[in-house]
Amino acid sequence: MQRMERFMNFRSIFLLVLAVFLNTTIQAQDNVIDEVVWVVGDEAILKSEVEEARLSALYEGRKIDGDPYCVIPEEIAVQKLYLHQAKLDSIEVPDAEVIQQVDFMTNRWIQMLGSREKMEEYFFEHQNKTPLQIRETLRENAREGLTVQKMQQKLVGDIKITPSEVRRYFKDLPQDSIPYIPTQVEVQIITQQPKIPIDEIEDVKSRLRQYSDRVQNGEIEFSTLARLYSEDRGTAVRGGETDFMGKGVMDPAYAAVAFSLQDPNKVSKIVESEYGYHIIQLIEKRGDRVNTRHILLRPKISENELIAACARLDSIANDIRTDKFSFGEAASALSHDKETRNNHGLMVNTNSNEAMATSKFQMQDLPQDIAKIVDNMNVGEISKAFTMINEKDGKEVCAVVKLKNRIDGHKATIADDYQNLKEIVLDKRRNELLQKWVLSKQKQTYVRINENWRNCDFKYPGWVRE
Repeated sequence: MQRMERFMNFRSIFLLVLAVFLNTTIQAQDNVIDEVVWVVGDEAILKSEVEEARLSALYEGRKIDGDPYCVIPEEIAVQKLYLHQAKLDSIEVPDAEVIQQVDFMTNRWIQMLGSREKMEEYFFEHQNKTPLQIRETLRENAREGLTVQKMQQKLVGDIKITPSEVRRYFKDLPQDSIPYIPTQVEVQIITQQPKIPIDEIEDVKSRLRQYSDRVQNGEIEFSTLARLYSEDRGTAVRGGETDFMGKGVMDPAYAAVAFSLQDPNKVSKIVESEYGYHIIQLIEKRGDRVNTRHILLRPKISENELIAACARLDSIANDIRTDKFSFGEAASALSHDKETRNNHGLMVNTNSNEAMATSKFQMQDLPQDIAKIVDNMNVGEISKAFTMINEKDGKEVCAVVKLKNRIDGHKATIADDYQNLKEIVLDKRRNELLQKWVLSKQKQTYVRINENWRNCDFKYPGWVRE
């Protein structure tokens, strides 16, 4: 399923963010008027869409095999075929899956840019978009990408292959075509969130109460205070306004209070979210969406507290090395990382192409801060405490890791890599089915391509009809 997954990774991971490049893209086109370059069914593909995808691929480092002005519109056209069929088949994606995908993409941006704040600054500087606007854009595109994925899964069904088919496939492979299995590692982790001094939290709350009192007394507008003091840069320039959002794209604590507000002249109680502390003012409700203003303040972690947290972890690591308790026991009892605590600290690879969750990571799939540490470790070794950015909330934490296992890169063998080879055979079967479906769907769908965009060596013949 690698080819199908690569297509989905392009459409449902990095193409999720294409929409946020729109303003930059249009400016980069030297003011050329947009035009329809393809029509598939009743859906148009614009030149700007193709240019967005091309620029996104460049930013991502994705190599396009061929002329991008041929490859990209065809990929978009194929996606539209899947989306049209999904609509006919009433395929829907649960909100929970969409939210999970949005969280995944957000974490990838944090990993690439270094922190949540840097991500927000990047999109604000390039698109003048607030964090919640970015999330709404990602949500809409995530739903589309996941819908395509579900449609593909329905089309390929539950393909079964036997061990003898896998062995036969491997036996018939030329020696120079035997797959290379990259180095994989399994990693356990324990994190400690530095303590935020109570007086720092109280100071933040006191400042927010003062802002609320000033608004309620008619001394100053909420929007003015947001511009002056809110630490959410994206919304601060707009007087704290978030734009209309649904519950699914908002922090749960923030959403609970935002949707409970009734009077636009009132200011909410102080709300603690994963991002910090807020006060909120209602602007307008429309059905299941709400537009609010907010002021965000984040308590500051002192250097001393960060050092203390790392010192605690170094002490825990020393106790593990002297066999007072195991790494897994320490992770279950002491780690602040919710994602791994109940799994004895074992990290799970959410970037994997495998059908089921796996604890095996290729080095590029690990968070960068962890990969740099693990790269120089021996199996069974426990690292010294180090600081890293938590991908979930963008906060700085202290961590220690243990390299539980390393499988060095090697040419696949039937004895050691049966599951990998089985997946390769399954991918081949699935891709054959999907290619047959696309070719059949082409014949049933109206397609028109701008004359200047026809001279292409398309993957699927049949787009251009005389």
